[in-house]
Amino acid sequence: MTKTILINIDKDNIDTKKLKHAAEILRAGGTVTFPTETVYGLGANALDINAVKKIFEAKGRPSDNPLIIHISNYEDLNELVLEIPKNAEKIINEFWPGPLTLIFNKSSIVPGIITGGLNTVAIRMPAHPIAKLLIELAKVPVAAPSANLSGKPSPTKEKHVKDDLMGRVDAIVCGGDTAVGVESTVLDITSDIPMILRPGGVTKEELERIIGRVEVDPAIEGTQKKHLIPKSPGMKYTHYSPNADVILLSGDLEDIITGIEKIRKDKEDNGYRVGIMATDETKDKYEGGIVISLGSRSNLETVASNLFKVLREFDEKNIDVILAETFEEKGLGQAIMNRLIKAAGYNILKV
Repeated sequence: MTKTILINIDKDNIDTKKLKHAAEILRAGGTVTFPTETVYGLGANALDINAVKKIFEAKGRPSDNPLIIHISNYEDLNELVLEIPKNAEKIINEFWPGPLTLIFNKSSIVPGIITGGLNTVAIRMPAHPIAKLLIELAKVPVAAPSANLSGKPSPTKEKHVKDDLMGRVDAIVCGGDTAVGVESTVLDITSDIPMILRPGGVTKEELERIIGRVEVDPAIEGTQKKHLIPKSPGMKYTHYSPNADVILLSGDLEDIITGIEKIRKDKEDNGYRVGIMATDETKDKYEGGIVISLGSRSNLETVASNLFKVLREFDEKNIDVILAETFEEKGLGQAIMNRLIKAAGYNILKV
């Protein structure tokens, strides 16, 4: 067990002295969790191999799963990458700081433990004021996956971080709820046609408006590949899983509701506690189960923001089976569905 320090920071009135303490821990090779605009991150000095090892130990994370390096200034990019393609400059000008990670060819100072042994590195500049200032004060690039136990739903509240990592990290910076709720989009810009390796807070449509054609890695839509060498976090392993089994139902919305009701009755007849992940438009149409709405289907930003929080709420209610509605895979819906599919371990019923 590690003695974990709690550092409370108001993002609207940041106490720099308190945050400097967290920065000193990072600089000394310790681990610090902190809020970003997407989810909470678990950070360590990206250039300190022993510090980075502590991230994998704290999370129980597979060592071939690459980490994202977080920076606070555009200039920090130069020492971490071999080159900055023109496409990257356009995207950076539009979306940084923000929920977008770019994959570059790495420089020699980036250790292999960060990249899973690959010659590429994933980098982003967070927009959250606490994250940005913390990295700036630490004066080191910060490797930071989500601040949860590996495989569990990503943390969007400080309570989630405490539940998973208290006693496993040196400090937890408590800074309120995160906004976007799903992790950053990961875009590989090392090839002629940029490719999305993980959908997230910046959509394919938004990227194409700036740089033209963008492809989506087929692995996003398929099952995880046993021998895949992941270029981005979230490509190979099942993620975001609550304790309950998750079943997704896809099809017309009325058919989904009917299908969920049928499965709910069957599961409850067999003694299971059933949770239903619904939306504002459908939550009153279910006759049983514990129903929690993600928000309105007309506001996918709210749905994304609530997704991991609701998965953890079902855990707190000791649910055995979660039956979940699905969403159209366009815009932010692609990121929402990517997380739901992984939470369900690719268990999708077409109705």
